[in-house]
Formats: sequence, C-alpha cells, structure tokens
Amino acid sequence: MNVIYVLIPLAIIILIAAIVLFFWAVKRNQFEDLNKQGYSILFDDDKPDAKK
Repeated sequence: MNVIYVLIPLAIIILIAAIVLFFWAVKRNQFEDLNKQGYSILFDDDKPDAKK
C-alpha cells in the first residue's frame, strides 16, 4: 500500500512533463508538416555513383 504514495506523485510528474513537452513542440512548430517525413522515403535523393 505504501507504493501508492510513490506511484501517484510519480505519475503526476510524468503527466506534467508530457504536457510541457507537448506545448513546447507545438510552440516550436514540430507538427507543422506531418506529411514530409512520410513522403521522404518514397523519393531517392542520392545520385548514382559515376565511378562504378
């Protein structure tokens, strides 16, 4: 039963950290272009090696 006194504050701290990190990511425009990374695997930007 004593473990609850540790787990509840720990869960609250983790929740507050997740909320702070979410708002930090929104402020830094991390969610602005969600499709870019999905499309980047479809296109090959590497040029063929001419020495081969």
